[in-house]
Amino acid sequence: MELLLSLYWEFFKTGLFAVGGGLATLPFLQNMAVSTGWFTTAQLADMIAVSESTPGPLGINTATYVGFTTAGVPGAVVATLGLVSPSIIIILVVAAFLKAFRDSRTVQDVFYGLRPASMGLIAASGLSVVLMAFYLPAGADLLHQIHLPGVALAAVLLILTRYCKQTKGLHPILFILASAVVGAIFSF
Repeated sequence: MELLLSLYWEFFKTGLFAVGGGLATLPFLQNMAVSTGWFTTAQLADMIAVSESTPGPLGINTATYVGFTTAGVPGAVVATLGLVSPSIIIILVVAAFLKAFRDSRTVQDVFYGLRPASMGLIAASGLSVVLMAFYLPAGADLLHQIHLPGVALAAVLLILTRYCKQTKGLHPILFILASAVVGAIFSF
């Protein structure tokens, strides 16, 4: 029971402060990995890859996965509810006072002020994903820490999606599937 309460509380905090969507949850998830030990940063990288490749929001998919691996089906339900509870509460409060909030200059200013915070969280998340994908955790120097296959795959994808006329218009899911196949074949 204590584990379920901890799962709920950790994901409640994440849902409450991760303004800006699924990627904004990543800094909180990284902190959770360190503070709770429920998963490692390497497992987080795998969760991000799977969550981005499957239907559903990244935060929800990750909360469900962490909850399930930590405490089974009850953990998955509790972690997911913890993540969405703040949004539900806020939406209910806003809906109850929609007219007053809509016309309030203070509320408009608060939401305007949240934009940079949201952007910062998303930028930090993007940088974290890049670092997880391109750098290995240990090595003698920077050159030996760079994950060259990941960098090469990213460069090929950039060329194929931006500069190659034959592949520029293809659907993004094809590139995701091709990347998954390449990753499976070369074990990265």
